[in-house]
Amino acid sequence: MTAPLFFTDPGSLEGVGVGDVVRVTGDEARHAAVVRRIGVGETVQVADGSGRVAVGEVVSAGRDELAVQVTQINENDTAARRFVLMQALAKGGRDEQAIESATELGVDGVVPWQAARSIVQWRGDKAKKARRKWESLVHAASKQSRRPTVPTVEAVVSGSGATERARAAAAVVVLHEEATRPLRDVTLPVEGEVLLVVGPEGGIAPDELSAFEGVGAVTARLGPTVLRASSAGPAALAILLSREWA
Repeated sequence: MTAPLFFTDPGSLEGVGVGDVVRVTGDEARHAAVVRRIGVGETVQVADGSGRVAVGEVVSAGRDELAVQVTQINENDTAARRFVLMQALAKGGRDEQAIESATELGVDGVVPWQAARSIVQWRGDKAKKARRKWESLVHAASKQSRRPTVPTVEAVVSGSGATERARAAAAVVVLHEEATRPLRDVTLPVEGEVLLVVGPEGGIAPDELSAFEGVGAVTARLGPTVLRASSAGPAALAILLSREWA
């Protein structure tokens, strides 16, 4: 079984080598000690979000600190192509399910989208709280899936803000049930950001679709069925990301 992974402060693994001791503190240490019951002598992985991972043996474990003596350093190269999911806010926690699964699959970033037909609304303090929840979800999903980086959760976008965010991407793919092009046939750029857009339960409004197409987006569909907001993005990412491993 793969060794459990815990995150330490950003950049803290820079210059660390075999034989050094790295320390995991705060909530991560408490999770290791209380939830995972990690003890002295066990092997764990420690990441700082840069793609660098220290593998080592636990030499001390407590609620406030996990000390790990490094036996191996793994470097994970940054891919030339990045995948970002623009997920429409959806009821019933389906948007949260989507970003959690997308993180496990390897998405590089997520953008909360207040679509015209989104029932859920992020406003004021609720928006800040909801974004923090998304950040917590992708952090936990990164640990669970043993990935060395955590996807960025951007600020919520709506209206023209969503269009402008799409304009900044190298390629934009909008999942749409009326599209005729299969997703597998969409040509992706060799490098840069690929933005995948998923609408809410009520679908993407015609003017929103026109706005996305106006900045170069292409529409595509996954297959003969219409998926929920919780599963459409992850299913599409699985198809697109499989090309990275081909």
